[in-house]
Order: sequence, then C-alpha cells, then structure tokens
Amino acid sequence: MLDGRLRLLAQPAAIHTLKGILRGIEKENLRVDANGQLSQRPHPAALGSALTHPSITTDYSEALLEFITPPSTSVADTLAVLDQIHRFTHAMLGDELLWVNSMPCMLGEDKDIPVARYGNSNIGRMKTIYRIGLGHRYGRLMQTIAGIHYNWSLPDDGWEILRGAEPNPPALRDYKTVRYFDLIRNFRRYFWILLYLFGAAPAVCRSFVRGRAHRLAPFGEDNHSLCSPYATSLRMGDLGYQSKAQQQLNICYNSLDTYLERLRRGLTAPYAPYEAIGLRDAGGGYRQLSTALLQLENEFYSTIRPKRPAASGEAPLHALQERGVQYVEVRCLDLNPYDPLGIDAQQIHFLDVFLLFCLLADSPPASDAEYRLLRHNQAQMVYRGRDPELKLELLGRRRSLRDWARELFAVMTPVAALLDEAQSTDAHQRALQALAPRIEAAEETPAARILAEMRASGDTYFQTALGHARDHRKHFLRAPLETTLEADFRHQAQRSLRHQAAIEADDGQSFEDFLAAYYAQYGLGAEIRS
Repeated sequence: MLDGRLRLLAQPAAIHTLKGILRGIEKENLRVDANGQLSQRPHPAALGSALTHPSITTDYSEALLEFITPPSTSVADTLAVLDQIHRFTHAMLGDELLWVNSMPCMLGEDKDIPVARYGNSNIGRMKTIYRIGLGHRYGRLMQTIAGIHYNWSLPDDGWEILRGAEPNPPALRDYKTVRYFDLIRNFRRYFWILLYLFGAAPAVCRSFVRGRAHRLAPFGEDNHSLCSPYATSLRMGDLGYQSKAQQQLNICYNSLDTYLERLRRGLTAPYAPYEAIGLRDAGGGYRQLSTALLQLENEFYSTIRPKRPAASGEAPLHALQERGVQYVEVRCLDLNPYDPLGIDAQQIHFLDVFLLFCLLADSPPASDAEYRLLRHNQAQMVYRGRDPELKLELLGRRRSLRDWARELFAVMTPVAALLDEAQSTDAHQRALQALAPRIEAAEETPAARILAEMRASGDTYFQTALGHARDHRKHFLRAPLETTLEADFRHQAQRSLRHQAAIEADDGQSFEDFLAAYYAQYGLGAEIRS
C-alpha cells in the first residue's frame, strides 16, 4: 500500500500537491530570573494579552510562555517567525531568561508556581479555573514541564488525489478524517523513534521530584541532579505528562466516533478522587471545572491529537464531530537546548517525512491489547531508550530498537525522496542521512549529549541548563529585531490587550450559565459539575 500511494503522489499531475503541506509550531518556555529561579512576575504587559494574542500566550503558569507560529508551507518561514517571536520576547523580558530545557529549573513548593491568569471574562475565568483544577489533580510541578507541539496537515488537493484512487470514495471531509486516524495509529506505533532521536530530557533537578516516588539515580557524585543513564525523555514518562487515572479511558483511535465516545466518557463520568477535591472551596471559589475524570478534552494527555480549529466558546470535540479532522498535533517533542529555537530545519524535515510515512503506510485497526503494549513501549523508551539491549514489541514482532530503527529509515527513504522531488530540494534525504548515524551511536542523541556535557564540566543539570539559557539570551539580544518588525509586535500586543478588554466588556452572561452552555456541547447536565 505504501508503494502504491507513493507512486500515485509521484505522478506529474499530483506531486505538486506536496508543496502545500502546512506546518506550525507551538513552543513552551519557562520564564526564570537571572539566577534561574522560576519567575514570580505576572505575564509581561509588553507581550500583550495571554488570552487573545495570536503568537504569544501562556500555558499552565504565568511563567510558562507559549509561542505560536501560523500555518505555513515553508520551513524557513516557520523558523523565521519563531525567531522573531523570540527576539521580541527577549527584548521585553528585562533581566529574565527563557529556560531552554524541557525539564524545569529549581522549584519550590506547589504554591510558588503561579497559575496563568486570563482576565475576568467568562472564557478567561474558565481557562484559569481549568489550570487551578490541574494543580489540584496532578500538582503544579508537573505543569512546569515544557515542550514543542508540531501541527501538520496535507492540502486538500493531495487528499483528492488519494481519495480518487479509492473504490466508492466517501466525501472529502469523511475521507480526510478516516485517513488522519490511520496516521495517528501508525504514529503511536512508531513515535518511539522520535523519543530516541530527539529526546532531550534525561535528567532533572532533585527539587522536581521532592516528595515523589521515582526511579532516578544521582548523577555520579552530583547529589543535586538525578537521571536515568539510558533515558531519552523523562518528560514523556511517569514523571511528566502521564496519568494513571486516564489510562482507564483506553482512548481508541480506530475512528472519530470511537475516539469521541471514549473521550466523552471521561468528560461525563464522575471520578471519586476528583469528587473528593470538591468543586468549590469554603469561600465559594472554584477548585476545578468539574469532578469528572477530565475537566476538558485538552486534559487528556496524548502523544498526538486530531485537531480542528474551534470557534470562540466551542468545545474542540464539538468542532471535530461537526467538521472532521483538519490537522494533527504532535505533542511528544522535547526542547533541544543546543538550538536557540529549540528545534531546527533538519528535525522539521524529518518530522515531515515521518508523518507522511505514517499517513501513507498500511495502518490496521488497533486493539485495546495493542494500546496497552504501546504504553509499555513508551515507558521502556523513556527510561531505557538508549540501552543497546532494548527490545520493543510491535504488531506481534519483538525486535531490538536498532533493528526497528534501521527498518524504519529504509522504508522512509522513498518518502523523503518524493518530498524532495516535490519541493525541488534534497533536505529531506539529507535529514535522514544526517540522523541515521544516531541509530548506531546513541551518544550523538541530545539526551546523551546533555549527560556528557555534565560529566565533562562537572556542572549540575541546573548549572548546565542555566548556562544554555544565558547563551541563548545573548544570541537573541545580539541581533534585535528591525525597527519596523518590533513596532509591528508592539502594535500586536496592544491590539490583543484591547481585544481582551472588549471581550470582558461584552460578557453579559453569568459564569455559571456560560459554563453550563459550554458543557452542554458534551451532552452534560449541571450535575456533572456539582
């Protein structure tokens, strides 16, 4: 099937469609003070409104910035915009730094981590209360982990080429949705290769696991840093964005209907431990949005999500049900501390090859047993991904990671060649060639480089990461934005503040009524929140 679809897209009338692949980046960074301590300052007004700014917002914490690039068919343009956002932000931060590692800086207690605030509008209050709820459910420390989300889609004319080769093809919207779920199932089978090649979170500060059970060991004689010797991305394991409670959902990706049905189950079924937290505190303030297993669908932690832009106040699941899948969001990428932007063109070209492979290759339906096995593979990769003895099991086959990786690179090579031909470049094949040596030489991976740097310098994880943060700050401040570009960013920030003020002024509904209307999109009554 892969070969046939490659031949189909390689036809002269079809290959141009691959120029229309859209990508976008969402990148998180903690703000820290000059000494590497988590910033206690509110989101800088000079950066605009975190609620309404299209490019600069916050994630969980006031101190956790999120940069967003618009969809683009150009890798160079995507990185250029991300670079501009960084330069403007650094110019507005004064003496503060951006932490450039996924695992956070030295942290105090949960109460020392400020929850993001989005103003007094109903939508702003919902976003803040949702984050307060996350803190009660999982602790705030986990929410300070940063990463990169990569959004990717094939253009409609490419989908039409593929759809036209199907017997009795469904409507384009339905066809795209089915095939995006094919992509998602394959991604979940093979994303371990991304953890191996790009994982950059093998160590943490001891403060991150204070009072928590863990299986990390001190880094040599360094009692301030903890690591797992063969780890790739601790962010993607039980110390990061994982939830044992959510595993009972066993989300199914065989179709949009099954995906929505199981997520709705998480949004509708009360969960005893969260009922014990309570909906409100003694003063009447909200402790969380609901007592269900999930407050909102975004609370479900996944390595990849099907996505469809939602209107203001529209639930993402409602948008998916009504209009189908428009793109996928890859959520398993660590920040690369060796690149000022946290990601480079080579990694993006590899991601494009990998995602197109996942789309075009056969993708049989997955069973609940396979999902459990994939979770086991993920846990193995997080802690032992660079162990030369590691073996993974997939679709009834058990092989060494290196053998699987070699096989994946081999089947992705013609995909890279097709993308190169379509875009008149050799960047995709060069990306595979440059990354292939990491299969045999794990010491070339970012995770191994971090530990090697710590070993050579004698610095702690914190000192090593702080050094990178200071270097990157100097990098961006050395070449400030052109005057006109900086003025554009300043105007955009001011527009976003005015937009937030307008939203707050126009709110004519009580928060309780607003929340009831929002949850009604899931078919929920008020009882689920009380």
